[in-house]
Amino acid sequence: MNTFGRNFRITTFGESHGAAVGVIIDGCPPGTPLAESDIQPFLDRRRPGTSPLVSARRETDTVSIVSGIFERTTTGTPIALVVKNEDEQSKDYEELRSLFRPGHADFTYLQKYGIRDHRGGGRSSGRETVGRVAAGAVAMKLLGSRGIRISGKILEVHGRSGAEGIEQEILAAKQAGDSVGGIAEITAAGCPPGLGDPVFGKLDAQIAGAMMGIGAVKGVEIGDGFSVARKSGSENNDPITRAGFTSNHAGGILGGISTGQEIVVRIAVKPTPSIAKPQRTTDIHGNDATISIRGRHDPCIVPRILPVAEAMLALVLVDCMLEQEKYCRGSSP
Repeated sequence: MNTFGRNFRITTFGESHGAAVGVIIDGCPPGTPLAESDIQPFLDRRRPGTSPLVSARRETDTVSIVSGIFERTTTGTPIALVVKNEDEQSKDYEELRSLFRPGHADFTYLQKYGIRDHRGGGRSSGRETVGRVAAGAVAMKLLGSRGIRISGKILEVHGRSGAEGIEQEILAAKQAGDSVGGIAEITAAGCPPGLGDPVFGKLDAQIAGAMMGIGAVKGVEIGDGFSVARKSGSENNDPITRAGFTSNHAGGILGGISTGQEIVVRIAVKPTPSIAKPQRTTDIHGNDATISIRGRHDPCIVPRILPVAEAMLALVLVDCMLEQEKYCRGSSP
């Protein structure tokens, strides 16, 4: 399950403390202008070490395109994007070789595979998302050529909204050796109607799965989401007029198919599990222990998760777009 997509397929690779991370893209149509400069700005938004609000790990996250491009244009063959790890400090994790971090995937990975990479979490680390963001940048290039624009914003952190309040919450958590979560919203404007498939291929189901596939995401809602449970049908339905829909409670999707309105997605992001505060745990032999995690960790992952969530929405939409284009070609007289 390191591969995502049907038509625009991506396979991410690499570990937090390995030599490199990256992605293979298969199914990107030929003839699309593409260079590292199209991808780097997205990686720069995700990379650590950029402010006191994020991890102090220093990575340039410089991307290299090593295949699939000729004369700065996609050829239709697999595109390989590679980012070298430059500032991994594995010694910080040596005491975690035999201890499970609460809230992390240490315990479950060992149960599944019988072996785990304790250095930063290996594949369960947020560093894995470098490949997603790089692939998402390519997807956004394709979507942009069709007038689709994706953006994201932070709605709240630890229950507070507004730039000043959000920054205060993150810095307070950092000073306390703790962490906080929050809520982000991702939207897609300019999406045409007709994307997505009925029943098991619903667009909203694909989006929800893509968002839940991000390690820190514990909840997803589309449109009005959970608030629809407190509404009547007359309040929740989006009236249709000759000029179009008069509201967008559905978040741009009906029956699993896009309506042409803005697609609205919100995600609940959990607090970063790696914290300095002492926590109860066990070691790999089942003995009780106390853990205080050292190293460089985000006191809040919400700011850096925005480009990841935007990328995942872009990957779903470009995949559905290519599927729809196949369908339209097949139904032409």
